Amino acid sequence: MDATTPGPLAADLLDREDVRRALAEHDFAAAFALIKKYGGLSQNRIASACRLTPGKVSTIINGQQQVTSFEVICRISDGLRIPGRLLGLAPRNWETRPVQEDALPDGEGERPSTDEVPWKLDATVDLAAKLTRSDLVMDRRAATRALAGAAITGAALLDPLEGWLQPAGSAARPRRRGRLGVREVEELESTARAFRAWDHKYGGGLRRKAVLGQLSEVAAHLDEHQAPQVEQRLYQVMAQLAGTAATMAWDTGLQRRAQNYYLLALRASHAGGDVVLGANVLAGMARQMLYRDQPQDALELIRLAQDGARHAAGPRMRAMLHTREAWAYAVTGRTAAFRRTTAQAGEALAEAKPGDEPYWIAYFDQAELAGTTGGRLLDLARHDPRKHAEAAATEIRHALAQRGPEASRSHALDRIGLAQCHFLLGDLSAAVDETHRAVDAARATRSSRVRAQLGDLYPYTVGSSAGRPMREARDRIRDLLST
Repeated sequence: MDATTPGPLAADLLDREDVRRALAEHDFAAAFALIKKYGGLSQNRIASACRLTPGKVSTIINGQQQVTSFEVICRISDGLRIPGRLLGLAPRNWETRPVQEDALPDGEGERPSTDEVPWKLDATVDLAAKLTRSDLVMDRRAATRALAGAAITGAALLDPLEGWLQPAGSAARPRRRGRLGVREVEELESTARAFRAWDHKYGGGLRRKAVLGQLSEVAAHLDEHQAPQVEQRLYQVMAQLAGTAATMAWDTGLQRRAQNYYLLALRASHAGGDVVLGANVLAGMARQMLYRDQPQDALELIRLAQDGARHAAGPRMRAMLHTREAWAYAVTGRTAAFRRTTAQAGEALAEAKPGDEPYWIAYFDQAELAGTTGGRLLDLARHDPRKHAEAAATEIRHALAQRGPEASRSHALDRIGLAQCHFLLGDLSAAVDETHRAVDAARATRSSRVRAQLGDLYPYTVGSSAGRPMREARDRIRDLLST
């Protein structure tokens, strides 16, 4: 089916004024009723096309439930082949290219078998070369397949990571003699630092290919026989670049590829003898699991990080690991454990001194602690607004007051969270104002995580008020998400 092939709706149906008005207003009760009456589609056929249950369609038609999810609106557009402009969306993919390109052949983006990638130095180099080579030549079709790849969870992910706690194996094959010096390594370290700063500020994958190119070059240098001190630092550079590549891939929605790069970063930090960097990688993997609603896997990853870096982690690292642990407790409703570990994070961070820890953990300051704590209190507030919403708003305001311009992605997430707090507290005027600020902040970053959180804010703007200010806020979210 391509752009010229009709969908399940007759073309003239979408020319009807009453249908167009219902779609423009997102009145899907009226739209579905008109589609049944004049389009000849049964309730089951509408449900199947839109990937909804027949019961869900029934409650929508009967006016018992409104469609507030931006994702569901997109599914309705795609399933019924309703052009995006009729729903206030950007043109959908099927309007501009053949749908066959969205097919998902097997094999793309699969995680390399752990049996094929033992914890040895040369195996780590081979893994880096394989990942970057396939990623750098990825075309649009391969990117579509990669977006469909889900992250590995459970024992399949956790058991192979136990090798991180064991000594690194030696390289098994003879290698060419390398001539890289300390000065060249310092230049590579500087580049890795610049890429990490870019990702922290803007998010998204705008420079992901540049990071992969640099990672590929480091792998090529490690395929040669470098001096021991050069080799160790090169592995640490590889770990930093792979960690940044992982964050960028995840921020772009490439979940499986993000996990692959996290695994590479963990192996590289292991080969470079940097257990603190390895713990940071495991914390990144835990964060990915938390966003994927896998809190138990996240807890296991955090405990693995804490075990491995117990004697080496500084105050900021310990504080950050405590906040990831607290996040998992908040998701599972363990409020007392959440408060205990959050307090431990604050105590650890109070011991931190400028310049005492690696640059890549310097971002974790009082603003980050407040923003993270506020976000987790917001998770709890969704279940009990009276008990947690005001506390969440207070913490997020503290984060906003302290964050600098180098953290625009975090600033946008804070704004979205604060808007949700106001909705939960019933302060609709403040919620509308904060929603506008959230949209403005979101426009400054290319992060898909920010857009996902904005999508979660969207339902709060539906049904809360019929007034013009709320409609304007809702329209601004929809306009940004549809681009």
